[in-house]
Amino acid sequence: MLPPLSGGFIAWRGSSLRSSLLGSSQLGIRGAAHRSAARAQVPTAALTVALLAACPAPRMQPVGCGKDTDCKGARICSSAGRCSEPPPGSAAFLFGARQAENATAENATAENATAESATAESATAENATAESATAESATAENATAGAIDQPGTASRSGNSARPAAAALPFAMFGGNAQNTGQLAGPAPAARPSPLWQLMVGGPIVGSPTVGPDGTIYVASHDHTLYAVAADGSIRWRFTTGDRIWSTPAVAKDGTVYTGSDDDHLYAIDGATGAEKWRLRVGRCDPPIGSGPEATRCDVDGGPTIGPDGTIYTGGDGVYAVWPDGTLRWKFATPEHVNTAPALAPENAPNAGTVYAGCLDDALYAIAPDGTKQWAVRTRRDVESSPAIGSDGMVYFGGDDGAIYAVTPHGTVRWKVMTAGAVRSSPAIAADGTIYAGSHDGQLYAIAPSGAVQWRFAAADRIQGSPAIAANGVVLFGSQDDHLYAVSPQGVLLWYVAFDGDVDATPSLTRAGILYAASDDKSLRAFAAALP
Repeated sequence: MLPPLSGGFIAWRGSSLRSSLLGSSQLGIRGAAHRSAARAQVPTAALTVALLAACPAPRMQPVGCGKDTDCKGARICSSAGRCSEPPPGSAAFLFGARQAENATAENATAENATAESATAESATAENATAESATAESATAENATAGAIDQPGTASRSGNSARPAAAALPFAMFGGNAQNTGQLAGPAPAARPSPLWQLMVGGPIVGSPTVGPDGTIYVASHDHTLYAVAADGSIRWRFTTGDRIWSTPAVAKDGTVYTGSDDDHLYAIDGATGAEKWRLRVGRCDPPIGSGPEATRCDVDGGPTIGPDGTIYTGGDGVYAVWPDGTLRWKFATPEHVNTAPALAPENAPNAGTVYAGCLDDALYAIAPDGTKQWAVRTRRDVESSPAIGSDGMVYFGGDDGAIYAVTPHGTVRWKVMTAGAVRSSPAIAADGTIYAGSHDGQLYAIAPSGAVQWRFAAADRIQGSPAIAANGVVLFGSQDDHLYAVSPQGVLLWYVAFDGDVDATPSLTRAGILYAASDDKSLRAFAAALP
């Protein structure tokens, strides 16, 4: 257990100031070997100098995996959580061989590109968009959701008219279609009191979502979406054909949307748990299982509900789906999209533009009609869902360790380098401060200018996205098995221990009830402690 907080406890600022309160002898929490370095006791000053003089510069710790898309190329995620080569003769092995044979100079260029060249690339993308718009539109008119699409093209179902009954948005990943991470209620000022705990059959990675009637919706790796009453009892279960990574999105009429690794987007009646419709994403074969082809069409990006009720999600591209389950358009990408798409706000210069990150090392800007506007390329996969500011600025992270700020026109304004991959989706506070976590174990608070205001160090990497309560408190989880609450100044307010990684972003109701989930297969409810 962590020791109780005292009035003299201050925030950790940077890795050099990690408190010995998180040392391995005091935490008492489970951890694999790769965590030990982050939790080791701080040596004496003399011993530190000697070690630094005798040893080479430290290298980054190896990163494990949770699914095949965490691994590069044809490598797959083994049961031990490590990336390994697929068995010879398997579908994943053959797919990887074909990919190697068809590798292009463009991919090699992207791998070696620097963030400084993103501006020139974006300008080229803007000019190329105008030249290719005619060809893209012609392709889009003749393509369907099940067709084999060329990357960068938009496919439409032919149903261009908006269906009459639109399910307008209520709740989703990041709190809104801009993924800003702002929560409805205030966070407790002190460590909250537990109300109840619900155990499910698998880890929970997606965030709990609260519907209009107070029902909590949460999805698990046990293939199931759960509807949970405010007292912690299960109202209904909806089972899919594979694991669920996504955060459920809820419309005002109670419709719940969720994706699954069985390559389907589902619409479910929030009151009864009955299926309304399902849409298969792509035509990957096999649709489930291991390997790049089996995971390329997984629906784990989003869903995000637009202001007109359109549902946006990722898979083997970016999909826009009408509320009745028919395809509005599809934007094909070379690799898997596992990020939640974000929409520019209506009053921004890029209003209606859809943004999504892709495992081909790029962030894409897609026009409301599904055509490409531009792309900004990084040096590694983009698994951080973008967040859009009120001025249209786009913020996202990359596996290259950078947090990016990109203008509505596709120009990189600034980037902040961290010491690990950034898969955490940034959150944007009312004052414009950007918060994002990194695999280096630190939460970064960044001014709109790009200046780092402060850093708060946890004892292990931060995979999940931070969220901002109505009173400005920043909530985030870490793979040190804790949920943290930090003030806008970077001061630790309280923490709650779990029995597994906390990768799911917590939710807050307007009344201040906190819902949080973890890899320990639990959904927990907390209330502000009595004075």
